[in-house]
Amino acid sequence: MTRICKNCSFENQDYYDYCAKCGTPLIEGARPKQVYVYNSHQLPPLNKKAVIAAYIVTIFLSWSGFVVGLISKNTIFATFTFFGFFMPFYLVQSKHPTLRRHGLIMMAISFVGVALSFYVLLH
Repeated sequence: MTRICKNCSFENQDYYDYCAKCGTPLIEGARPKQVYVYNSHQLPPLNKKAVIAAYIVTIFLSWSGFVVGLISKNTIFATFTFFGFFMPFYLVQSKHPTLRRHGLIMMAISFVGVALSFYVLLH
């Protein structure tokens, strides 16, 4: 059996005391204390400073082997450029479409940086 909300006509589970959609009490005499209603279709705002910092970290980690390889020959520092993939792999798994897009861009930046680092390492 379900409980129908009198306020929004949403069908709630039988054991719910408050409406899952609008937070209205489903039991007579119950007063809501603090009910948080989350809209799953609304995305949280994007922190632009954090995205810029993620780009800086990705570029630093994935391109550092290339720069160090150009400055000093015969270094194995290029193997550490794989750390540049951590941030993009994390962002690609996000549910936020903008973060996924930035993760794919960072992934491309990392691939180019790692490829150039290994080119310098092997030549």
